[in-house]
Amino acid sequence: MKVACIIPVYNHEQRIGEVIREVLKLGLPVIVVDDGSTDSTHDILNRIPDITVLRHPENQGKGAALLTGFAAAVELGCDLAITLDADGQHKPEDAGNLLSAVPDGQRVIIIGNRQGMSGEHVPWTSRFGRKFSNFWVWASGGPLVHDSQSGFRLYPLPEALDLDVQSRRFQFEVEILVKARGRGIPVLEAPVQVVYQKGAERISHFRPWKDFFRNSATFSRLIWRRIFLRGRQ
Repeated sequence: MKVACIIPVYNHEQRIGEVIREVLKLGLPVIVVDDGSTDSTHDILNRIPDITVLRHPENQGKGAALLTGFAAAVELGCDLAITLDADGQHKPEDAGNLLSAVPDGQRVIIIGNRQGMSGEHVPWTSRFGRKFSNFWVWASGGPLVHDSQSGFRLYPLPEALDLDVQSRRFQFEVEILVKARGRGIPVLEAPVQVVYQKGAERISHFRPWKDFFRNSATFSRLIWRRIFLRGRQ
């Protein structure tokens, strides 16, 4: 199996260099998708050797960046993709936990179940959002998991490209779990570490009200789809 690491990035000039340096230690192909950054992120990426950099001229969303990365990984002949965020929240060394959680011969999605989410620097929005998302993923017909919002994951390729996920922003990561279960792709979890910088050091593009409504619209669409499919059976 050939594995690629995919990092979607948008305006993460403070952290992206350090994150990539740590990921390169894994010895795997690294694909960074710059989703229309307007800060110095793209200049930083262009100075880092031994990585593949792809760029969206305008911001399209995390889901769109992941799909671009998946397609590039398939072109490189990769069978699996490990995704992680650009904000320094994840420890790349935990990629081994994701890989070792794959049952022999199975095509599965592995979610990095973030440990220590009750820490003092973890914002309440992250704790609440995780519980909110976990329930509605299950209610939408997806798997019952502990950390449906974790961006540290392992995906099978090309299956992840073929699940007809409509969301192109953060909601991509919950919708793909629902669509995967519907296609019979198991979703498992493995423990990973989490690092939340304190106060102003933390980089987040989460907008509570706007993203709450986007999440609600996504889950509403998925639930109606589930009801419709049941009605046709």
